[in-house]
Amino acid sequence: MIRQFTRIAIYDLDRTVTFRPTYSLFLLQSALRIAPARLLLAPLASVAMLAHGLNLFSRDRLKTMMWALLLGRVEMNRLQAAIDDFVSRTLRSNIRPGAPAQIARDRDDGAMLVLATAAHELYAKPIAAALGFDAVVATTALVDTDGRVGPALAAANVYGFSKLAALCRFLQESSVDRRRISLSFYSDSSSDRPVFEWVDEPVAVNPSRKLARLASEKGWTIQNWGRP
Repeated sequence: MIRQFTRIAIYDLDRTVTFRPTYSLFLLQSALRIAPARLLLAPLASVAMLAHGLNLFSRDRLKTMMWALLLGRVEMNRLQAAIDDFVSRTLRSNIRPGAPAQIARDRDDGAMLVLATAAHELYAKPIAAALGFDAVVATTALVDTDGRVGPALAAANVYGFSKLAALCRFLQESSVDRRRISLSFYSDSSSDRPVFEWVDEPVAVNPSRKLARLASEKGWTIQNWGRP
């Protein structure tokens, strides 16, 4: 099916399609539903975020630590209701107004729509499906043989150069020749510079200050998709 497309439009999720980041919200809302006592550990998650900001450990490690504190290893059947609730809340109140409009324009233009995000696939995939995306490249949680999910990741966090690597694997696995297809990319963050410099049409959406400077230097398009 993917070979029918001559253009792929790639979207970041957090602060691009959504206004607020999703991972911490997902953990907190899920903990409230599944294991409210774990919310007492939320201050430790904040300490972990601060330690990561000081470069004491990787973003991948931060992600697993936060899950371990707030959810632990959880059965998928218990987690699913929390996922459904989080997706519903996100679609209702955390989508930038300009995102669905741009998604519709890209679809009308005949592009394949791909959501590429460091967010967990567990909730990114249903959000993407509801918004009309064709495929998702996202971080995946490890599922044990006993069916429990997390806190470990099944592969690298889809962030920075790892996002570019994941997208390259996606094209390869989909038998897409990069030389025969046009790629657009929408993101708010300078952390996505590897992908911005790889695509044909980079678009900085509600960019951070660092990305706004970079986009201005590089001549990339800048768009404002507003707040929800």
